[in-house]
Parts: sequence; C-alpha cells; structure tokens
Amino acid sequence: MGSSHSADHNHGHSHGQLARAGARYAGRLRVAFALVVVFLLVQIVVGVAAGSLALLSDAGHMATDALGIGMALAAITAASRAATDGQRTFGLYRLEIIAALANAVLLFAVAGYVLTEAVRRFDDAPHVASAPVLLVGVLGLAVNVACFLLLREGAGASLNLRGAYLEVVADLLGSVGVIAAALVMWTTGWHWVDPVVGAAIGVFILPRAFRLGRDALRVLVEAAPADIDVAGIRAALSSLEGVADVHDLHVWTLTSEMHMLTAHLSVADGTDTQSVLHAARAVLTDRFSLTHATLQVEVGIDQRCHDLAW
Repeated sequence: MGSSHSADHNHGHSHGQLARAGARYAGRLRVAFALVVVFLLVQIVVGVAAGSLALLSDAGHMATDALGIGMALAAITAASRAATDGQRTFGLYRLEIIAALANAVLLFAVAGYVLTEAVRRFDDAPHVASAPVLLVGVLGLAVNVACFLLLREGAGASLNLRGAYLEVVADLLGSVGVIAAALVMWTTGWHWVDPVVGAAIGVFILPRAFRLGRDALRVLVEAAPADIDVAGIRAALSSLEGVADVHDLHVWTLTSEMHMLTAHLSVADGTDTQSVLHAARAVLTDRFSLTHATLQVEVGIDQRCHDLAW
C-alpha cells in the first residue's frame, strides 16, 4: 500500500510470557484436578445412596470443575508446545478460549438438569439420609477451600483459569448449601429442603455460565475488548504529529490478557516515519496498555486501503 514501514511490537515476548505463565500455574492445576476428581466420585456414590438431589447437583457442578480444570491444563500444555512451532504463528492459545466456552455450555446443562429434577421432586420429596450428606458436605467444603486457594492467583491471568476458579467459588457456596440442607433435614425432618437447595444451586450456576460464555464468544468473534476504547485509540493515533489518516484499525483479543492491534497510518511527504512509529508505540503502550501492535506507516493516502472489503 504505497511506500511504508511497519513494526510488530513484542510478538515473541508476549508468547514467551504466556508460556511461562502457563507453566507457573500448571502444578497448582494438577493438584486441584486430583482433589476434585477424587471427591467427585465420593459425592456421586453418597448422593445416589442417600437420595440427595442437593448433593448430586453439587456433584454435577463438581464435575464441571473437574472438566474446567482439566481443559485448562490441556490448553496450557498445548499452547506451550505450540509456542515453538513455526507454522502456528499465534500458537494454540485460542484453545483456552474454546475450553472456556465448552465449560460454559456444561454449566448450562448441569443447571438445566438440576432445576428440572428439583421441580419433579417438589410434589413428592423422597427420604434423604441426612447424616452422610452432612459429612460429605463438610468434606466438600474443605476440598473447595483448598482449590480456591490453589487457583486464586491464576484467576486474574487467564480467562480459562478464571472459569475454573469461578466454578470452584460457586461450588464452595454449593457445599455450604448442602451442609445447610443436611442440618435442616437432620433436625426437622423436612426433606423438601433438599430439592429447594438443589434448585438454588442450579440457579446460582446460570449467571456464571452466561458471563463465562459471553466473554469466550467475544474473543472468538474477535470483537474489540470491552475495556478498550477503539474510538479513543483512533483519535490518539490521528493526533500524532505528521499523521494525516488512520485506517484499517483492528483491535482484538488472542487469548486471556493478550490484546492485539493492527493499523495503517498515512503521513505526509517528508515525515520521519520512524519517529511516527516510535510515537505510536508509546501512545498505545502508555495510554491503552497495548504492547502487541503491528503498525504500517504509509507516505501519502493510498485509496486501495480504503477500498478493502473488510
């Protein structure tokens, strides 16, 4: 598109950072995964034996915890291996987002089952053995607290880790609900409390599933990050000395906390294009925290850029 200079800022550095971040949290994920899988089996066995919907609904949520943590581990492993693959110039970091979306779908399915079963049980609440439910509820609370502590730090660094972390938080509250239901049934004999708590856990899951799925879809459709002002970026770049026009501006997210930008900057004849590149990088980094940007500086306005279909 005419005489131009381009700059791709911090490409390899960003990939290396994410690979190191994955390695940093992989050990904690493995421990959390083992805890969740072992206790999930305990919940299913006791839930079926005791006839507790609250415990089975919490087991369903615990199953999504296991799948979420497992997918996070798989995504981190695949992304780390792909970081050195020359044919995968963006690695496999999108696997993390796909895993997060799958996790959201699973959460919706669990919530739907629990709510349907709870409605069925309202008219004829079965007898529930409260003592084993109480014991498993207490153990579940301990497991979820341990997983919460293991995943808390990584939740701010990865969308997929945040999904697993949010499920653990929700399941922690679910364990509290199971304990409360068991205590009420034990002391009062009101077995209808069990489907009520089961339904409450199902309702509690839904908004978290929606938010996780929405965030994952936003990344997959390559929408601009919600916290980035695209119009503000365009105005800031347009205001740089020597810049006559900004076009083909695109901002998207590759994976968690890895935002990217491409843009064409048209400048007048005689403008120092290298100075424009340096100024643009500084604006994007300092004002918008966009450290990964590919910029093309064009001398004069080339109409062919404006005629691009996308």
